[in-house]
Amino acid sequence: MTLRHLVAAATVALGLQAAPALAQDAAVDAMQEYMMFSEYEAGIILPQQIDQSVFETALFIDTRDASQFEEGTIPGAVNIEWREVLDRIDETPSDRMTILFCNTGSLSAQAAFALRVAGRSNVVVMQSGFTGWQQDAAYRP
Repeated sequence: MTLRHLVAAATVALGLQAAPALAQDAAVDAMQEYMMFSEYEAGIILPQQIDQSVFETALFIDTRDASQFEEGTIPGAVNIEWREVLDRIDETPSDRMTILFCNTGSLSAQAAFALRVAGRSNVVVMQSGFTGWQQDAAYRP
């Protein structure tokens, strides 16, 4: 192997090692940009705000696991576990409000944050989750 080949191989190897760091920097930059320019209450909805018109136009995504979903959920909700939302982003519409929820709002908040950073500005997390919806929703069919 010539010196030129060694230098080329070393350059490629260094480039491959740097790629994950550059990708990570881009992800951090995207999250920081989102957080710096979002309004304080952007990305959330309260169960009390879910009246009949919101209920009938929004898509509800239950981010809990399949067994919890089967035990009970909001009528018409789709089950996409919180850690799968980016893998299944095509199932999340970009043209209407999409409300993510779990039991209390903590896992769905992570899923909503990921989707919003990925460009889905129509996605909101329901604070207090399914439990809050059962207790405080303005409309329950």
